[in-house]
Amino acid sequence: MTDLFPQNINFEASRSAGLARLKSFVPSTGAKYRNERNHDYGPDNRSNVSALSPWIRHRLITEEEVCASVLDQFGLSSTEKFIQEVMWRTYWKGWLELRPSAFDIYQADLETALEVAEANGAIRHDYNAAVEGNTGIDCFDAWAKELVETGYLHNHARMWFASIWIFTLQLNWTLGADFFYRHLLDGDAASNTLSWRWVAGLQTLGKNYVARASNIRKFTDGRFSPKGLNENAEALPGEPHGKPGLLEPVRPLPTGQRAYLLFTEDECRTEELALGSCEIIAGASWNLSEARSDLVLGQTVETFTGQALEDARKRATAHFGCTFSAFAGGTAIEEIVQSIASSEANVVIAPYIPIGHGRPFVMQLAGKLRVENIEFFEVRRDWDSRAWPHAAKGFFPFKEKIPNLLLDAGFDIKGKQRQSA
Repeated sequence: MTDLFPQNINFEASRSAGLARLKSFVPSTGAKYRNERNHDYGPDNRSNVSALSPWIRHRLITEEEVCASVLDQFGLSSTEKFIQEVMWRTYWKGWLELRPSAFDIYQADLETALEVAEANGAIRHDYNAAVEGNTGIDCFDAWAKELVETGYLHNHARMWFASIWIFTLQLNWTLGADFFYRHLLDGDAASNTLSWRWVAGLQTLGKNYVARASNIRKFTDGRFSPKGLNENAEALPGEPHGKPGLLEPVRPLPTGQRAYLLFTEDECRTEELALGSCEIIAGASWNLSEARSDLVLGQTVETFTGQALEDARKRATAHFGCTFSAFAGGTAIEEIVQSIASSEANVVIAPYIPIGHGRPFVMQLAGKLRVENIEFFEVRRDWDSRAWPHAAKGFFPFKEKIPNLLLDAGFDIKGKQRQSA
């Protein structure tokens, strides 16, 4: 893949590239990160942020690995802000696992918003101007074009962009979230949907995020000076969250079975999964990126996802010593069932697919397999099983749990790793 950030990052969809970026950034996870992380220096200078999110989102590298690399060299006290930012992704995923209806509501509201935009010429005009970067708001237009071209935006820019989209341009927030899904390399259901809800004032009811011109000037080092922002916007009206549910359990794996391993772009490091005594005799990757949106995906997303899965298949083939096929799209279910049936596997094992665009397809496949009397099992990482139940409330209660979660993962938070992650 093209090196999108030549001065800093080999933005390639492979595990080796993710590990290389992680290694290069670890020395900057202390005071430099804490002091400079909110600055958006532009697409040619990402030296102040890790930009690891595309690799983490596809689990080419994991949150646990990132924390391990940092804590192997530095203590939690000096890198706390960076560790917390990594843990935000874990927190968002846990929050959505405990309240999956939030994603259902997003999808239903998006369907309505798309229908309204299609029927209303004025809304459609404003939407097109926004996604094409033709609003006349200097920073917003630059970020819209940067997103489409590179597949990445600084986190602070994402917040400003979402706020301007919702409160200044007065476009439906779900349309903006969908735009991000179609173009962000790291777009996933939890982080993206819930971050847009937070900006809108729907995640923490009544508390929205307002983009201010002075703040944008300051943290872009004067690159932008937007005019006409709505800096007095109130939060969107919303309904209170229901009570969080319990984390869905996963069945224990059977013993001594010949298994077919199926994975999606949500889990591209299958070789470290805890598979017990099962023997993997065949497998496949399943590219479900098209499920992100009913609209056209950006080329950067298609390319990165496809290459991430190819990289994962190569590593899985080398590790398990068997052939891994490639499938794409929700319509591939029958082909996958046929592949499984012809493999002589007794069971199917899949890494746990979190709440989001891909999970309904995986559950549909599981139903088809039951009809064929083929058992389907999911494997969830211990990292997720330990952390997600603590996401029942806001991030601040979750933050208090981070030191113990790191200790439970086997790390000495004073600065050295106690045991292998």
